[in-house]
Amino acid sequence: MSLWLLNHFSTTTLAFVAVGGTVLLAVAGSVLMRRRYPSLARGEHNDMVGVTLGMFGAIYGIILAFVIVTLWTQLEDTQTIVASEATDAALITRDAAAFPDPVRVRLDAAVSGYIHAVVEDQWPRMRAGDPSYGATEVHLQDAFQVLQTYEPKGQAEQVFYEQTVDRLNDVASQRRARITMARQELPPLLQALAFGGALVLIPLTFLYGLRKLRAQVLFVGSVAGLVGFSLLLVFVLDRPFSGDLSVSPSPYREGALAQYWTP
Repeated sequence: MSLWLLNHFSTTTLAFVAVGGTVLLAVAGSVLMRRRYPSLARGEHNDMVGVTLGMFGAIYGIILAFVIVTLWTQLEDTQTIVASEATDAALITRDAAAFPDPVRVRLDAAVSGYIHAVVEDQWPRMRAGDPSYGATEVHLQDAFQVLQTYEPKGQAEQVFYEQTVDRLNDVASQRRARITMARQELPPLLQALAFGGALVLIPLTFLYGLRKLRAQVLFVGSVAGLVGFSLLLVFVLDRPFSGDLSVSPSPYREGALAQYWTP
């Protein structure tokens, strides 16, 4: 369900629904509570409620901050992995120029097929939450076979050959790391703490009485808006390959790899 929402609605739309809906429900709940228990407006229990709200809010804030920072770091790590994989593939393309034409052409074709498989086959699968090695495995094996069956001649070819093998191994490693990132999601316990905590914190604000209704609505709405926006960040960042803030496959279309996308 979360993947469908991220892939079919913009972040702006999700923000409007999530944050606006949270604020609207919180304000409505506060007004209904105030009408049901008019004595709350006198603030007779504000001391106790204030201490409880402050303590719970601090704990919940730490949990949310930890979750958001973790997810943001994961997103940056994923971007780094993608950029590194594309860079190594581009360097393999450049190094291939040092080999004889038959080897260069075969290696170039394998890299081209791999890049197209990543963008056109693997990326949609990762967006849908069903990552697999797919067609990339075939092209990667082709590249390995080219190098395994070629004996470099001369010192220059030997140097480029060793570099190409190392970079091809790095591509395979980074592909595995990328797929692993696509399969990861926030553990259920942290999801329960993040989203369940909001169900406790926001209703607590209903019990903090203020004499003026406008001030009460502003107080409750502000807390609800902050919590709603924080939960939206958790929701959006949890899937690094889905939604508007997802990692882009553009590195596989740039630099030396752009030649594979030229008609």
